[in-house]
Amino acid sequence: MSTPVIPPPRRTADPLLDVRDLVVRYGPVTAVDHVSFALEAGETLALNGPSGCGKSSTITAVLQLRRPAAGEVFFDGLELTALTDRELRPVRPRMQPVFQDPYGSLSPRHRVRDAVAEPLRVQGRWDGADGPARVAELLDRVGLDTAHGDRFPHELSGGQCQRVGIARALASEPRLIVLDEPVSALDPSVRAGILNLLAGLQEELGIAYLFICHDQAVVRHFADRTIEMRNGRLVAG
Repeated sequence: MSTPVIPPPRRTADPLLDVRDLVVRYGPVTAVDHVSFALEAGETLALNGPSGCGKSSTITAVLQLRRPAAGEVFFDGLELTALTDRELRPVRPRMQPVFQDPYGSLSPRHRVRDAVAEPLRVQGRWDGADGPARVAELLDRVGLDTAHGDRFPHELSGGQCQRVGIARALASEPRLIVLDEPVSALDPSVRAGILNLLAGLQEELGIAYLFICHDQAVVRHFADRTIEMRNGRLVAG
């Protein structure tokens, strides 16, 4: 696998993402136990650890898809846990996920162009005149051509589907993308292309990545920093 070129992190006065003493519980079980970390704008931070260590629960709480039991999540100057669901709506476009399963993250009933346009429609940013050109631009940015927009997910390869997922995340013009095992379901020959795409987008757009991956070789090449979790706690960083 070729090594993607990673730009240095862009330092700012305050981190883009600042997680403080995060606690996530499922009934009596504590899945995340007072985890703290920070992520700068334009930086890639890898969250590493064995299955069941609390990585997924951490990112779910960071994205406010599940509210934490305790702790604070500061993003772009806002304390997210203090916001109501309504107040979170304008913030969510700036924090976008890319999931592990490239096929499962796309509706089999929607053509690619509709999947990429969906965030724009949901956010009230769809323009009937300029929207199709915006979708074509996003597809081109991730290495797909306009013809791919007419296809359904089952007509694409896993790598192409993951590129669609990345294009859909980019539609919201995010400052942070949470990458949840984005290449683990792909063939080794495809992984380098996706990682190089992500690195190029980061260099061009200044996006920060919170990156979950169990492949140590990928983490070493792709991440600026790594933090380790075990049994819901941060053990190294």
